[in-house]
Amino acid sequence: MNPVKPYGDTLDDGKVQLSFTLPIEWSEAADEAARQLVAAMGFNDVAVAEGRRIAGGFSFFVVYASTPAAVDVDAIVAPSHAGSALSMDEIDALIRERVGRKLRVAGACIGTDAHTVGIDAILNMKGYKGDYGLERYKEFEVFNLGSQISVERLTEFVREEAIDAVLASQVVTQKGSDIANFTALAELIEAEGLRERVLLIAGGPRMTNLLAAELGYDAGFGRGTVPSDVAAFVAQRFAERVAV
Repeated sequence: MNPVKPYGDTLDDGKVQLSFTLPIEWSEAADEAARQLVAAMGFNDVAVAEGRRIAGGFSFFVVYASTPAAVDVDAIVAPSHAGSALSMDEIDALIRERVGRKLRVAGACIGTDAHTVGIDAILNMKGYKGDYGLERYKEFEVFNLGSQISVERLTEFVREEAIDAVLASQVVTQKGSDIANFTALAELIEAEGLRERVLLIAGGPRMTNLLAAELGYDAGFGRGTVPSDVAAFVAQRFAERVAV
């Protein structure tokens, strides 16, 4: 076993920081309500570091506390999409030599999401953090559909344009809208008989590879992803398919 606890001032002190909003006017009593709420969650040594009014009838709090809980990291299993790190030239060569044709990639912000920064960073030629986007690769044919693309429209595009890999992005997560949209896309791709030939990739700041796998996707890319991470994954997966 390898039990670990949060670290604040000293090792294994269990210190954490929580922030949340309560639907009450701020007052000294509101601070105490926030403290008691966190204590009721099972935390110890609870202290309200910040409490303030943010709107009529609403207050925001930052609370420090200690948790008695620990987690055995050795018992945790989470799938990884990590493959070999490859350069642009290596990725292009892999596709050219092993797949034998250009791979067609479509990306979109699905549902009503209008945040295109992430999908643009991966697909646009300029890329992100000095890492060129998929449009600059010689062996990818890229279609950036932009924002607010319905899952029906994206699925139709995948079928009509014989798309090999789909990059679906979601930044908005309120009330589980991201999960609902990702699920709807995966189910529709399956219902249309496209799943066996299409690589499904989910992306967003709260996406993990474990969550993507649970939703029926081949991979999930979240914080810190650069274009070559996605490009290498797509290239290696299709090279593996050819080899089977």
